[in-house]
Amino acid sequence: MRANFPRKIILKSTLVLIMLISCSFASCRDKNQRKFNLPVQELVITTQNGNVSVDAELAVKAEERNYGFMNRTEIPDGTGMLFVFEKDRMLNFWMKNTPHPLSIAYIDSSGTIADILDMTPFSEASVPSSRHVRYALEVPQGWFKANGISTGDTVQWKKDSGLSPLRTLPVNPDGDL
Repeated sequence: MRANFPRKIILKSTLVLIMLISCSFASCRDKNQRKFNLPVQELVITTQNGNVSVDAELAVKAEERNYGFMNRTEIPDGTGMLFVFEKDRMLNFWMKNTPHPLSIAYIDSSGTIADILDMTPFSEASVPSSRHVRYALEVPQGWFKANGISTGDTVQWKKDSGLSPLRTLPVNPDGDL
């Protein structure tokens, strides 16, 4: 029985080591995984040439807004992230730890796009809004231009019954829908 004791310890130690190595590989593989499971809402942007839809994750809570698209290597066309703030204010965004090139639209409380700007991956340079706004919509860089979206266009969210102003998104102060 004593001869089996070291063998059991070695076997258990080997299994633990294999599990630890597997977990570390899994964390490396999941670099593009989302930190938060954000709700997705279809937004409709009305341009001079018609409507364009984007499926946007809603970042409502401060920690969701602060993390944004960090560490995401893939952001498909037609998707984005809408940052929702409690009140109108000057906004500043940066690209720290964000490897995917993005464009950002700053949107006022009426849903009108005030600015569209491109952002450089990993840059810590501030990208400010030109005036007080309530929302910011990040999408893959060039998506706004490719879809004919420009300043002055309006953004609404799609409900079962049609389109509604952004300010009527059913978001409570805790960030839940």
